[in-house]
Amino acid sequence: MGQIADAQASDQLLDTMLGRGVIAGAAPGPGVGRVRDRGGHAGSQAGPDLVYADEEVVVCLTEPVTGLGGVASGALDAAAVARLYHAEGDALLGHIHGSFALALMDLRRRKVLLAVDRAGIRPLYLCRLGEAVAFASRLCAFTGLPGFPARLSDQALFDYLYFHVVPSPGSIYQGVEKLLPAQAVDLNPLGRHAFFYWHMPYRDDNPTPLADLSREFRRLLPLVVGGAAAAPGAGPDEVGCFLSGGTDSSTVAGTLRRLRGVPVRTYSMGFDARGYDEMAYARVAARHFGTEAREYYVQPQDVLEAIPRLAAWCDEPFANASIIPAYLCARFARNDGCTRLLAGDGGDEIFGGNARYANQQLFEVYRSLPGWVRRGLLDPLAAIPGLGAVPGLRKFKSYVDQARTPLPDRLESYNFLHRTPLAAIFDPAFLARVDPNAPLETQRACYHHISSRAIVNRMMHLDLKITLADNDLRKVNQACELAGVDVRYPLLDERLMDFAASVPPRIQLKDNRLRWFFKQALADFLPPAIIKKQKQGFGLPVGLWLAEYAPLKALADDSLNALRARGIVRPDYIDWLRARHAGQHAGYYGVMLWVLVMLEQWLQAHGH
Repeated sequence: MGQIADAQASDQLLDTMLGRGVIAGAAPGPGVGRVRDRGGHAGSQAGPDLVYADEEVVVCLTEPVTGLGGVASGALDAAAVARLYHAEGDALLGHIHGSFALALMDLRRRKVLLAVDRAGIRPLYLCRLGEAVAFASRLCAFTGLPGFPARLSDQALFDYLYFHVVPSPGSIYQGVEKLLPAQAVDLNPLGRHAFFYWHMPYRDDNPTPLADLSREFRRLLPLVVGGAAAAPGAGPDEVGCFLSGGTDSSTVAGTLRRLRGVPVRTYSMGFDARGYDEMAYARVAARHFGTEAREYYVQPQDVLEAIPRLAAWCDEPFANASIIPAYLCARFARNDGCTRLLAGDGGDEIFGGNARYANQQLFEVYRSLPGWVRRGLLDPLAAIPGLGAVPGLRKFKSYVDQARTPLPDRLESYNFLHRTPLAAIFDPAFLARVDPNAPLETQRACYHHISSRAIVNRMMHLDLKITLADNDLRKVNQACELAGVDVRYPLLDERLMDFAASVPPRIQLKDNRLRWFFKQALADFLPPAIIKKQKQGFGLPVGLWLAEYAPLKALADDSLNALRARGIVRPDYIDWLRARHAGQHAGYYGVMLWVLVMLEQWLQAHGH
């Protein structure tokens, strides 16, 4: 653990901030304070190469960054980043790549520059404490700070129940924000300036022939997978791959196997529940590529034991239930001698792999019709009383009703908070303190903040934030950190993201078929069964097990009973969910019960 910069900030402040954080620091007022580094995330190469100070600048990184040519090339430590800043100023952000959180203090200009990587893989939190500005890569680093109130944000609680995570730029605590993907914040004597230093460079009308695009894709895959495997911190025998049996994890594992020329270890999770287990596909991929397959079947007891550990570890309430199999898989790999896992996350969001992309394209057919057809014919027909009760016309009415809602709002038509009036869900006093429209406004801003006109590109751009950075990456990162494993995401290498943005939307989803380009380009690489399968992932049958496994049901009952008294969710709504979960829809209603249970578990674990 090293100490750098001048002595203006108190030792007590910094010592308290360290917690489990990777980087943490404080800058008094408009000036500059101190930073300490304590490689708290698994696989972190914490040490003198990640912190650097001279008479003018202080740099702290969560991990080394990469220069891809031009003014910087190769692996760059903190000292190299400082030299780059001296030469380029804030423009250095355009020259560094990889996953990182960066804190840079310019002592001469009395400014602080904070930034996170283009995909938002590494988090960075920011808050003001009186005249000081504090920042850390783990939120828990703030909670013991003198003067930090740790007051829960009602809006964040509402957003959590809406998204099942707390989305950026907010956080669970009032006055704390977290940076968005590819965002930088400049704090200086003139104030605060936030900006995005990179955007996905979508090219709607790229004329490059399909054969040339496919060759470039196949050229890039071994570069990004090999680079992720070879990054400092893990030897060749300590690198394995998540393998769910989907196209992304199979592509990553297969590419690494071909690069190495010898079997690599792959780790797969199974579930003894119909509709959830896809171990058969993981086995297909393992046989096809000749990997050393490691398998584990998750049991309800595993879930029961993991809940309190994950609730205590996660910086904020988190209800993506697949964090449990992700954690169990990472722990399984760690016990097997694996210190780094390669994950396939990101492929859906850059190559058109989410089912809603195809579904929403169908709804856009309605919106592309002339106004007189919609308003003069289809809308009146759908509005005929009792039409929804006619079997042959029920789907037509449902289609028109949904198609009338524009994107991105239509994506949330099945959200629990849209299916039931908010007044029936929330305590009246709590509801009066929040903005119910904030979640949709967040999505609208992201959906429209893009140069592409293509619907699929707009939806993917939204998912890069909401589905990936706010959810899936946080899930895998926190699961692996708790298990003591470093994780890398080859498909989120900027070279591949830049390339994916150049693939014309007409072949991302050709004839409304998901991943058309991806699958065409890899048709002779992936096994046919993987090409044809439907996406699933490490889905957890949490709704079923909450109903069937008595110890898990008891934990849920205790959590829900405690939550009733918090003045957030109405007790009668909790009773309503319980009644329907106990009926014939355990899988569906179990999702929202899980969201409530994990909220209460997090609140208790963090002393609220």
